[in-house]
Amino acid sequence: MQLNKSFLCLFLLLAFSLSACGKSNTTPPATTGTPAATGTPTATTSGATTKVDAQAVFKQTCVSCHGVNLEGSVGPNLQKEGSKHTKDELATIISNGRGAMPSFKGKLTDDEISSLAVWLADKK
Repeated sequence: MQLNKSFLCLFLLLAFSLSACGKSNTTPPATTGTPAATGTPTATTSGATTKVDAQAVFKQTCVSCHGVNLEGSVGPNLQKEGSKHTKDELATIISNGRGAMPSFKGKLTDDEISSLAVWLADKK
């Protein structure tokens, strides 16, 4: 009986932790292309600038699982994600989800997904 209670508590804790990954803030991210912290346009791998502040989207959508500094917690460390995946692969992962990570298609706009993918691809 004690084992069943322990298993149930562990399961509920895990379910609660994973449910936080899919939550989004009701406040839309800034669309100025300028991160609030730096005041400069967000650069992409191709040298262009994005319309969406990827850092703001990350903070609103991903930080609960991947940590403030991309160090990982419930989700994996993303600090060097650009050395593991291309921006197209990252966009697919963000859109469709993978493993315990939920899909963000329909929760984020295509521009937000693209900006996040480019921003993470720059992390090498």
